[in-house]
Amino acid sequence: MPGKAASATAKRSATASTKEGRTRFSEHTPQADRLLAQRGLFAGPSDVVSKDLYADVAKGVAARHRESVTLEPSARVSGNTYFGRFPAAYWQRWTKVKTVAVEATVTGSGQLAVRASDVEGEPRTVAVRNVVGAEQPATVTLEAPLDKFLDGGALWLDLETEAGERLTVSQVRWTVEAPEKIRPTAVTICTMNRADDCLGNLRALADSLPALDTLDAIYVADQGTDTVDSREGFADVAKSLGDKLRYIKQPNLGGAGGFTRGLYEVAGNTETEHANVLFMDDDVLLEPDLVIRLTAFSNRAAHPMIVGGQMLNLLHPNQLHVGAEYARLNTLEPGQPVPHSLETADLLGVDKKTGEPNRQERRLDAGYNGWWSCLIPYEVVKEIGYPMPFFFQWDDAEYSYRARAHGFPTVTLPGAGVWHADFHWKDWDEWHRYFNLRNSIITAALHSPFDLNVLSRVLMAQLVRYLLGMQYGLSATLIKAVEDFLEGPDILHDGGVAAMKEIREIRAQYPETKKYAPTEVPGVASNDIGIINTAPRPSMQRLVLLKRILDRVLGKHRFALGAIPSDEAHWWHVSLFKTAIVTDASQEGVRVRSYDRDRMFDLAKRGVKVINRLRKEGRAVQAQYKRALPELTSRENWSRLYGL
Repeated sequence: MPGKAASATAKRSATASTKEGRTRFSEHTPQADRLLAQRGLFAGPSDVVSKDLYADVAKGVAARHRESVTLEPSARVSGNTYFGRFPAAYWQRWTKVKTVAVEATVTGSGQLAVRASDVEGEPRTVAVRNVVGAEQPATVTLEAPLDKFLDGGALWLDLETEAGERLTVSQVRWTVEAPEKIRPTAVTICTMNRADDCLGNLRALADSLPALDTLDAIYVADQGTDTVDSREGFADVAKSLGDKLRYIKQPNLGGAGGFTRGLYEVAGNTETEHANVLFMDDDVLLEPDLVIRLTAFSNRAAHPMIVGGQMLNLLHPNQLHVGAEYARLNTLEPGQPVPHSLETADLLGVDKKTGEPNRQERRLDAGYNGWWSCLIPYEVVKEIGYPMPFFFQWDDAEYSYRARAHGFPTVTLPGAGVWHADFHWKDWDEWHRYFNLRNSIITAALHSPFDLNVLSRVLMAQLVRYLLGMQYGLSATLIKAVEDFLEGPDILHDGGVAAMKEIREIRAQYPETKKYAPTEVPGVASNDIGIINTAPRPSMQRLVLLKRILDRVLGKHRFALGAIPSDEAHWWHVSLFKTAIVTDASQEGVRVRSYDRDRMFDLAKRGVKVINRLRKEGRAVQAQYKRALPELTSRENWSRLYGL
């Protein structure tokens, strides 16, 4: 913990900067006729990240550092990597930029070549420069047209030395023609009780400030009890960031309330409509060049649009979560990979079907982008308002689909990535499932055909699977989500604070929502629990489903007790057990699911009743949400929620 004096200084600094509003938030006049679009980096921001994601030593020996690389004789280094590629297809489609230049500082002898790919990944050479005997650092510039990439393809820089040559390359910069005015960016970090993670990302931004000349402000919306400003080192970071830092403590209004605070503050301080707000999670491993890449792309976009960064899996840093995604709104399915998109792909590996390297060559159109990193131009806010006060989940999808309806598409930009905790290591049976379900239904009501017959079948199928799998707390969570949707827009009046408390209390009544150590399962000796593996997915699922339902009604069980791995906890398998010890998706413990006939029947009756209500009343409730949308997403409503 810092000393009281340091802590007080940090708090005064943060509070003063917030009140004084010294951030200029006016369009910048370019200092030169070139705009930095991305840096050429040769190593990541952390040692846990493979340097091969930045530069591939294809031959010989090379020493890779963050902003420089040295090739020994007879070596070749390729920038045809995730972070090394320039996403030419996206620049050609969405901007009016015609050429991109690669500038580098070099010493020694060797060759620099700009190469390109097409939609099939076939490489070609665009520009070459040979350097001979540069004893003092010299600047080399190569240019490439953005003219043959509409369906896909990228540009990258390759370096090579012959026998007897040694080459050092540093300060690689991809630049494009600058606009007349450059719109500034404000980073917004929403945080709650992840003080160390948040402080680490503030340090990363502070260390990269010389390159982030379009970054005007960093808003930290701290909604926790373990606050960022309590950490030793916060005062130093606050001093480094100066008046760029806006540290704000506020009530816990979830991710929606934290991220929206950045939009709210920018709208209150900006001298121009032309400003960007970049949302960023607190627990990501940040690649600071993300700010440069998203800001530059937004500055040169032909029309205002939402520009998102990609997510890489933090526990598996070589994995790309998804190239671009969309949501099937009427069936409540977010996170659907766009056709031709990479999905949970090893960026250093090959596609198992084709044997080709996992590179996103084809240009994709995204439906929405997760708010782990997502840039929103202020023009969008002015036109469509603020996010919905959803508290948690589906706020990103709802906002993008609302924006798209007003002519603002979303682009997920390859090579602009952050590392975020792997989604598949988070168990579905948690309190936040309530917000996922409730908010998905609201989003479907606002932005889909809202076919109530389809929606009812989807919810009924989920309920049946949960009951068969002895997930009674999850069944109650679903029921509560549908009930609260039917309450209408008033359920969002407090931004979700009461709902979060209530759903936690409801779920606490169900034993299988609790997690235990595998050797401390209540009432069962750990030596008595053996793994019973699943059979393959049934070929006649409806017949098996009916049989499992009948067995559950009659109280018949094939197995009295057994352990089930997380990835085998399918309804057709768990429904064979009287008691199942199921591994939690986090791999940190187990859940105990036990058959409870009375509870099953009670939840089934309640579930059928509320889903029938949805089918009958849904259209009228949909109209309520549509009428309430302007007020719910207004600045006045968020002012009230923030207590301002």
